[in-house]
Amino acid sequence: MPRAAKKPANKAATEFKNFEPYKPKRGEEYMNEKQREHFKSILRNWKSELMQEVDRTVSHMKDEAANFPDPADRATQEEEFSLELRTRDRERKLIKKIDSTMERIEQDDYGFCDACGVEIGIKRLEARPTANLCIDCKTLDEIKERQEMG
Repeated sequence: MPRAAKKPANKAATEFKNFEPYKPKRGEEYMNEKQREHFKSILRNWKSELMQEVDRTVSHMKDEAANFPDPADRATQEEEFSLELRTRDRERKLIKKIDSTMERIEQDDYGFCDACGVEIGIKRLEARPTANLCIDCKTLDEIKERQEMG
């Protein structure tokens, strides 16, 4: 019987907290060069962590792949691999979103709500660097989504 793979929960998709929070100076212009660099750094580090997780998954699947004679053992391994691949697929989509966010920074379009155009805010962007809606528009969006879902 294969040993149960007890790995820590995958936090790469949600943990990009290894940064110093940005402290804007009084009268500082929103989304100036220094702030854009701050968010580029956060996004680069987050993407790097996700890419490392992809590499770990590939090597884990190669190392752990075995043809167990017992069908239950094989099924357990296949389910484990399936879950890992689903997680990696979500992370792949997140990497694309990070890349598009980096592009928005380069185009000087980052930090402003797509729906209403107001500033999203430094703290919200630090909590969710790929945010493209202000908290009010995001809240309305979620309410509409819940109403549509019934």
